[in-house]
Amino acid sequence: MITLVTGATGGLGRNAIEYLLQHGLPVRATGRNAAQGEALRALGANFVPADLATLDAAQARSLLQGVDTVWHCAALSSPWGARADFHAANVNATERLADAAIAAGVARFVHVSTPSLYFDYQHHLDITESYRPRRYANHYAHTKALAEAAIRQRSGSQAATTFVMLRPRALFGPHDRVLMPRVLALMAQRRGKLPLPRAGEVLMDLTFTPNVVHAMQLASTSARVTSGHACNITNHEPRRLCQVLGQLLGDELGQPPQLRRLPYALADAVARGMETWSALSRREPAFTRYAMGVLHYDMTLDNTQAIAALGYRPAYTMDEGIRLTAQWMRDHGQHHHL
Repeated sequence: MITLVTGATGGLGRNAIEYLLQHGLPVRATGRNAAQGEALRALGANFVPADLATLDAAQARSLLQGVDTVWHCAALSSPWGARADFHAANVNATERLADAAIAAGVARFVHVSTPSLYFDYQHHLDITESYRPRRYANHYAHTKALAEAAIRQRSGSQAATTFVMLRPRALFGPHDRVLMPRVLALMAQRRGKLPLPRAGEVLMDLTFTPNVVHAMQLASTSARVTSGHACNITNHEPRRLCQVLGQLLGDELGQPPQLRRLPYALADAVARGMETWSALSRREPAFTRYAMGVLHYDMTLDNTQAIAALGYRPAYTMDEGIRLTAQWMRDHGQHHHL
């Protein structure tokens, strides 16, 4: 039976496709990036270009024909943008796809959510899946919470489809287009210097992307999981960001970052100013309050649910993940940015 991977042209989706193909499993991939789609076809995936935000019922039926499992990785995850765009991509698209999956008799629907919906500008250690802030930090977090609510609503129905929600934290690894590329670009602009709140001393969970794929596979097969269940997914090894950057960029790639302390009050004030200007100019700010907050406030996640419901343990340790990420960056010339 076929696994449908949405958001297949993103970093997580690409890792998922490679995993499924390596294990000889038939895969249908969908995404908006046609050039990346050709690369997926070359790997052996059946790529169907689609924009889930505008998918009609007939397209959804066609996309899910013969599909047994859905890995819904697609999302608008930008730190900035119009609320309507986030709602269309993260809520409407998820509702449409979930309804089509139920109608098509899909057995498992694995929905990739986010721990961003916990974030509230406070320190948190071992945060559990039930925690909610008084208000969500941005449109992304809010619409991902609404998408989860839509999934839970459908999992309460008599549908044969089992829905599982995963909240992976701070992904890094092969095909990363977010975390490390942004760090490298900032270092390149500043000749190796990297200004960060607390000079990168923030304690956080990171997750090697192939471990998320491993969790998705477990979520597709575990007999213990109940429909509508949500699980935090991490590497089970919280670390200080400065340690991870030092290990990856310094020890592995020979380009140690010169970390500089950026006063958080200043960073927050500048980000507020940038956001105010961006609201008027319609241009994305260089950095947001949320981005600075994530780099300042410690946040680690509780792993109990993932272990109990999925039997999830990371397939790769942080050290292994960092080493493999460095190897991929070398192979793809990413470390030459500096």
